[in-house]
Amino acid sequence: MSIVTEFTLPAEAFALEEALETVPDLTLEVERLATHSREWVMPFLWVTADDLDAAEAAIQADSSVTKLKTIDRTGNVGYFNVHWTERVQELIDQVVDQHGIVQEAAATNGTWYLKLQFVGQGRLESFQHYFDEQGYSFELQRLYESTDPKEREYDLTPQQREAMVIALEMGYFAVPRETQIAELADALDISTNAVSQRLRRATNNLTRNTLTVSSERAEGLERS
Repeated sequence: MSIVTEFTLPAEAFALEEALETVPDLTLEVERLATHSREWVMPFLWVTADDLDAAEAAIQADSSVTKLKTIDRTGNVGYFNVHWTERVQELIDQVVDQHGIVQEAAATNGTWYLKLQFVGQGRLESFQHYFDEQGYSFELQRLYESTDPKEREYDLTPQQREAMVIALEMGYFAVPRETQIAELADALDISTNAVSQRLRRATNNLTRNTLTVSSERAEGLERS
């Protein structure tokens, strides 16, 4: 059974310390991806600030960022593609190396709030050991076992969900299509045939469990 840990750590131990100091009302939320490719763990960032121009400039100038690309802007909310420095990538690598998933990552007031899922207690302990070796300080908020209720609800395997999320983020479902299956295969580090099979099975499971409701399930909903 997998282990989920929720903890906080100062921005200086992770990313965007300077941007959070420069723009006091800045709020950040990482677009979550379940992947085992370091380039696609934390590639997208939602940014909220009263002065979005100032926030964008501060993030671009931050020492933890090498490149920032605007995807969308509406009012005081922006959506950006971010490329992190090697220091941040090393921490992401530790999550990936321990077969972990970044479920949630958000920051405000100089503090990051992270929710990570690991396949077992041993993997979590190895990640914590890395923190200790680097001298990072963090505060554990919550630690519990996870049974992946959403994946069970839609009858998706973790691999199928991973493939669907990455396909969505890379524009595979866009019209016109923005990426090809070979690029998905590279991002997932599997064959194109394996990607195709995962997407077909995931689509079948999602359709069956969201658009089709059996009479038995309908009766259960009526009773609830």
